[in-house]
Amino acid sequence: MKRRQFIKHASRLPVATGLLGAGAVYAAPKPEFKWKMVTTWPKNFPGLGMGANYLAQLIGEMSGGRIKITVYGAKELVAPLEVFDAVSDGRAEMGHGAAFYWQHKSRAAQFFAAVPFGLTAQEMNAWLYHGEGLELWRDLYAEFGVIPGACGNTGVQMGGWFNREINSIGDLQNLKMRIPGLGGEVMRRLGARPVLLPGGEIFSALENGTIDAAEWAAPYNDVALGLYKVAKYYYYPGWHEPGTTIECLINKEAMDSLPSDLRAIVESAQRIANQDMLAELTAKNNRALQQLIDVHKVELKKFPDEVLVALQKISDEVIVAELNKDPKARKIYESFNRFRQQVQGWHNVSELAYMRARDLS
Repeated sequence: MKRRQFIKHASRLPVATGLLGAGAVYAAPKPEFKWKMVTTWPKNFPGLGMGANYLAQLIGEMSGGRIKITVYGAKELVAPLEVFDAVSDGRAEMGHGAAFYWQHKSRAAQFFAAVPFGLTAQEMNAWLYHGEGLELWRDLYAEFGVIPGACGNTGVQMGGWFNREINSIGDLQNLKMRIPGLGGEVMRRLGARPVLLPGGEIFSALENGTIDAAEWAAPYNDVALGLYKVAKYYYYPGWHEPGTTIECLINKEAMDSLPSDLRAIVESAQRIANQDMLAELTAKNNRALQQLIDVHKVELKKFPDEVLVALQKISDEVIVAELNKDPKARKIYESFNRFRQQVQGWHNVSELAYMRARDLS
């Protein structure tokens, strides 16, 4: 009896083994991808540089390790202002920077970083995700084989660090200032001499007198660069960058090589990183500002109204000039400005009205 049971059991083994073999075909390991991310920021720089690290970490964790991204700081793999080209030609699969650094590739790109007296961070995200912004941005970069996306925002920045007081428009004459994008052109028209420098070179340029002033970001980032050591006056508000979008660049061929679930993960991780950077800087900027004032004895100053009025007037002129140079810029700005007018009507009776009411007490 036992012998018959053994034979009966043994006869089933090939079938079971065959089933296990067939099952193994469907459990084949999923492909993994190793990507390089190049950035315009110094390695591990607080806020902006760490935002690149966080995005890479998010993608790795959300993908279960199927996408592994190595982050390279400025100059580790490519120069800070070569990030766009490195992603476009495939030397790196991803980049992390800001669109006004690539104005030599496309003048219209600047409108996706910051526009003087333009959209705030909250408004910019609304235009990108629920207006036409992201679609226009991706259309603009398509010819370069690059897919852009928002992956951070500084919020309203500071007006910059100066080694002399700005009491009138005349004080801007011949001022050598590190300031990129449309804001730089505004300063040039007011008699200043704008200079484009990556963040890692600002301190030394101020220290050795190559420049007289510089804008970077906001207190948390500026403390990290040590700018209080080489400039005395700290001006606000950041008229030139009211909500600067930090940009993730992805090589299109690399993105297309991913299966659909991983593409969705990369897209979702960018949105999470976008929200997180703004939240972090909002939480840390005031503490850093108080440190600058109380510990480092920085002189905090507001631009005179006369200067702000002139800056806004010239900003409008600069934008018109840009639109006349590039039909793509015109199409993008028409959408941008239409959205600004719409959202401003709402914010006048919501955000702005509330802020004023809160200050009454």
